[in-house]
Amino acid sequence: MDVMSYRPEPSELAWTFGGVNPVRRVKPGTVMQLWTEDAFGGKVRGTDDLVSKVIEFPFVNPQTGPFAVEGAEPGDTLALHFVAIEPSRDWAASSTIPFFGSLTSTHATATLQEGLEERIWMYEVDAKQRTVTFRTLADDFSTELPLDPMHGTVGVAPASFEARSSLVPDYYGGNMDTPEMRAGTTCYLGVNVRGAMFSIGDGHARQGEGESCGVAVEAAMDTVVIVDLIKSVATPWPRLENDTHLMSAGSARPLEDAFRISQVDLIDFLGMEFGMDRLDGYQLLTQASETPLANVVDPNYTVVSKLRKEYLPEREVYGGTHSRLREMGQAYLSERI
Repeated sequence: MDVMSYRPEPSELAWTFGGVNPVRRVKPGTVMQLWTEDAFGGKVRGTDDLVSKVIEFPFVNPQTGPFAVEGAEPGDTLALHFVAIEPSRDWAASSTIPFFGSLTSTHATATLQEGLEERIWMYEVDAKQRTVTFRTLADDFSTELPLDPMHGTVGVAPASFEARSSLVPDYYGGNMDTPEMRAGTTCYLGVNVRGAMFSIGDGHARQGEGESCGVAVEAAMDTVVIVDLIKSVATPWPRLENDTHLMSAGSARPLEDAFRISQVDLIDFLGMEFGMDRLDGYQLLTQASETPLANVVDPNYTVVSKLRKEYLPEREVYGGTHSRLREMGQAYLSERI
């Protein structure tokens, strides 16, 4: 198998989806060993490194990429299978940021309240024990949380010459902030421009559903991802697949519209792959779907609708892409043991 390694220099990081020249060209079927910087650009290293002091907006949430995929054209679907996602440092950071988050005034939810006090929490990351340690700032309480690495931001270039901030999720993916984007998951994204131009970043050592304060346990990551191309198959919204579930991610404001998008797209997914009548799909989702919140803090909110494969006909979606890439990933890992 073809294996490519890439670690960007600071000057090579991308801050938007669209409007950026590719850093590399890759063939479908390539195993990519990538490094991604954390959302703070590695500048928050202690409790005194307030975000407002060390980061110049809009240079937040840097992306590794974009990568041009050979043969990718609008109307195709890009498949990204995450083989491994591991923190590259033994520490990570989180914060509160004035006028940012789900439980404070924001520019879109304006009130007369003062902004939240800006604080920094540093986390110890133990990759061997698979834990991250939370410590309170006001007293000496601490607790260990499970390490659950993921990528908050995965996306391709949008259509129509658009360039969108790496903070924004939409139909092209972007800053969806779903914990479902972990190792073992295949992400399907509709191609909007020649080459697809995909990027990844915003590694989280872990994150609660909804990412309530707007900042997860932000970590640099060593990630292995396999890229593949499904020709002449359109994917209107990001779809995810793991061994147990099919999923669709909808992003919008208000939150109920993000929910609606994810539900409708999952119903359409059932029609596309299983020939299921739309109202039959609607009824099945009503009784069996799981709908975790991904984020309620970004410029668009994201909701993920999930359906267990055990409730569906025995047929693989997207031509068995997930199973094939999973086998490739297992072969890659076995060669390195």
